[in-house]
Amino acid sequence: MSDPLGITAQGLETLERKNKRHDFEHLERVIRRYEVKEIVVGLPLRMSGAEGTQSEKMRAFAEDLQRRLGLPVHLWDERLTSAEANRFLRQTDLSIEKRGKAVDRMAAVLILQGWMESRSASSSPEPRSQSESWR
Repeated sequence: MSDPLGITAQGLETLERKNKRHDFEHLERVIRRYEVKEIVVGLPLRMSGAEGTQSEKMRAFAEDLQRRLGLPVHLWDERLTSAEANRFLRQTDLSIEKRGKAVDRMAAVLILQGWMESRSASSSPEPRSQSESWR
C-alpha cells in the first residue's frame, strides 16, 4: 500500500495463495478496505531484461486482475527486489525465521516504491536552467 499522497510504500500481510477464487476474494477485500485505486504487479524478468515463462504468467495474472477488479494494473520490473529485501533485513534484529517471512512483504514494498518514484519522476516538469526560470 502507499500513503494517501502516493509517496511512500508500506507492507501489508502476505497473501498465502490457495486457489484463484480464494486469492481474488482476498484481494477484493483488501481493495475495499484500503480503497485501492491502482495495482502494481511485479514482473519477473531475467537478468538480461528478457521475459520468460514466469513473466508470461504474471502478465496473464495482471490481465485477470484488471478484468475482474476493473482497476488499472501496472507491471513493474521486480529483478533483485528479493535480494535487496534480504540484504536490508539482515541488518535488522529479526530471527532468520521472521526474516524469511518478511522478505516477500519487503520485496513488494520495494516494487511499489520503485514504481511510484518512476511515476513521480516522469510526471515532474523538466528542470529548467536559471536563465530559463527568469523568462
